[in-house]
Amino acid sequence: MPPAQRSSDTTGLRERKRAKVRREIQANALRLFREQGYEATTVQEIAEAAVISESTVYRHFSTKADIVMSDDLDPVFVQVFRAQPPESSAVEAIRAAMTTVLGAMSAEDKARQRELLELVLSVPDLRATMLNQLADGIQLLADELGLRTGRPADDPPVRALAGAVVGAATAVMFAVAADKNADLATMADEAIGALGAGLAL
Repeated sequence: MPPAQRSSDTTGLRERKRAKVRREIQANALRLFREQGYEATTVQEIAEAAVISESTVYRHFSTKADIVMSDDLDPVFVQVFRAQPPESSAVEAIRAAMTTVLGAMSAEDKARQRELLELVLSVPDLRATMLNQLADGIQLLADELGLRTGRPADDPPVRALAGAVVGAATAVMFAVAADKNADLATMADEAIGALGAGLAL
């Protein structure tokens, strides 16, 4: 096996192991949050439930809130977005990438996402953290749109589209948390599709 391939395989295995540990920490945390409440649950208790050290939890999540707020979808979305055909408009590329990423989620992943959303919206500190993170989401998407369109990330149309997409995604999250029959992928597709006519780049 060529050295480059060995390195790639090792990196891939390491990332899969890291993702597995993160999922296990998050699953145990959610169970404890259900049983005794978010505020009453400590990081030490989460570590004990996951049968790992508290320092290991902090290697994967910087705070207790981060266990709830973090997911692995952003880097996956970026990868899929960058792979979209160059002839697609920015909105079309966003819509296709979002549909692909959300459509690939398992029933278990969707259930976990719904539970996380419900938790975020029910805990004031988490809700405030989510609002603070919206700016990071807008910046991430603006950077990607800038790369795709050849415009500066702070170009007004780029920032407007990034903000509109993040706003639409936020509205979808609220709707999904309120309606247990709502499908995240379907609602996100409809929301982004509605942006296409007025915010095409």
